[in-house]
Amino acid sequence: MGSVKNEDVVELEAVTKNYKQGKLEVTALRDLSLSIKKGELTALCGPSGSGKTTALNLIGALDKPSAGIVRVDGRDLGGLGRAALSALRRDRIGFVFQAYNLIPVLTAFENAEMVLALQGKPAAERRDRVMGLLADVGLAGMENRRPAELSGGQQQRVAVARAIAAQPAVVLADEPTANLDSETAARLLDMMVELNETRGTTFVFSTHDPRVMERARRVVRLRDGAVEADEAKS
Repeated sequence: MGSVKNEDVVELEAVTKNYKQGKLEVTALRDLSLSIKKGELTALCGPSGSGKTTALNLIGALDKPSAGIVRVDGRDLGGLGRAALSALRRDRIGFVFQAYNLIPVLTAFENAEMVLALQGKPAAERRDRVMGLLADVGLAGMENRRPAELSGGQQQRVAVARAIAAQPAVVLADEPTANLDSETAARLLDMMVELNETRGTTFVFSTHDPRVMERARRVVRLRDGAVEADEAKS
């Protein structure tokens, strides 16, 4: 992490993102500047169309800004080619989606170890790390179950284990509680807060779930593609 000034893991500088919708041009983000430090648990929130998912997609190198600079882990994404962006997503960014996005034919263990396998880590290291992670997320003993044999909350826990297995600089969670009942969502949030505290994992959520905002240490409210409020909790 030595390359990251002031421990900023994510930096958006005067970022604008425009989309074409038919003949119309829609501005999803307008001149947005935001930095997120290592170890933060940050929620991007706001009404539908506020720009929170667009911001997450730019941070995740899934999309490019129309103007401005996006840096992740000290690297300017605009200066990276396709292969370098792909490697950055694999090694330094974890993703948790509301639809879980697990591979149905793989077990919980195989889903969680996938990034490590793509990185070419030795089997023994993969096993030790993934078994420890699955225990941390409350899935000890369920390593060999496939997604269809797990509840929604358990599938999302596998997705979190997969996201943090490679020890990324930041984990991006897009509406991670959207498909969960309130009790399951609360347990998932407790688990992510604990991972943040014990492992120092940096989380950025996009959400309109009040429970997520309540648990986040920092809440950035977006409206019409700009920061409306930025509240850090002590």
